[in-house]
Amino acid sequence: MDTHDPMPPVLDVAGLRTMFFTRQGLLRAVDDVSFSVARGEVLAVVGESGCGKSITALSIMRLVPSPPGRIVGGSVTLDGRDLLKLDEAQMRGVRGNEMSMIFQEPMTSLNPVLTVGSQISEAIRLHQDLSRAAAADKAVEMLRRVKIPEPAQRAREFPHQLSGGMRQRAMIAMALACNPKVLIADEPTTALDVTIQAQILELILRLQQDLGTAVILITHDLGVVAETAQRVIVMYAGRKIEEADVGALFAEPLHPYTHGLLASVPRLAIMSGQVQAAQERLQEIPGMVPPLTNLPTGCAFAPRCRFADAQCRAAFPPYTQPRRGHWVACWHSERLYGAGA
Repeated sequence: MDTHDPMPPVLDVAGLRTMFFTRQGLLRAVDDVSFSVARGEVLAVVGESGCGKSITALSIMRLVPSPPGRIVGGSVTLDGRDLLKLDEAQMRGVRGNEMSMIFQEPMTSLNPVLTVGSQISEAIRLHQDLSRAAAADKAVEMLRRVKIPEPAQRAREFPHQLSGGMRQRAMIAMALACNPKVLIADEPTTALDVTIQAQILELILRLQQDLGTAVILITHDLGVVAETAQRVIVMYAGRKIEEADVGALFAEPLHPYTHGLLASVPRLAIMSGQVQAAQERLQEIPGMVPPLTNLPTGCAFAPRCRFADAQCRAAFPPYTQPRRGHWVACWHSERLYGAGA
């Protein structure tokens, strides 16, 4: 389900399905998700907690815990190679080299008993034919590129000796050390304070522009999406329900869920030269995301949607393109929001 990439995609995900086989039943964590990312593009994936964003990322990286999880269908094609058909040894050659991932909490990803520099240089030596000394020098250079002060000294320190922001910068340095084609950033600023969040996002974008890396940014923060991404995918209950250029999605969302997400975010207004919060009352989306082991028949959003009817409850809607490059899975988007008008 590509949209309108002017360049051939570096990563193409088609019909991806990931299931978890649990005591409570079959959990459809990722259900028929398709998208593509072009070189140098920032694609945002948004939705509430539990919608399948992170499992989609782990599926692309082939890091789904098994058991209980299993990728049961689809393809993940990186520069013409289907990653789902590679064996584990071949996949280890892809991770950290052609494709990297930044996690939301670096302390769970960094080894506490190894220095930061040794961990970055180990990742470099794994994929590049460099001596130990050359890899150590490159590790220091990467720490310098991510704006860590005194990088040679920091390289000799352990993760617990660094602040949260510095640990996240070290993770970015490690992820980008081999100049990957695709970088997946899974809520990379969640554990950081607001000032550091802005610095980390600016850093990711600057390095992405310098290196030409495609970025998949997983977030629940629509403000971050507006500032950083070119395209955005909205997920709900394991499925993709809307995809569009960021400007089009914010201006004219076509799915009731997306409309609700945007209505729940504070908007700013400029009054007398000062930025102030708009006075309109924030709206909430009623109800909760349904458990993925017990999804309703039809559209999973129907129980929370004020526009739902018998058709919505009977069958999941097809993906349609009411406007150029703007895809949506909703039976009534045209009637509700004038799509295609």
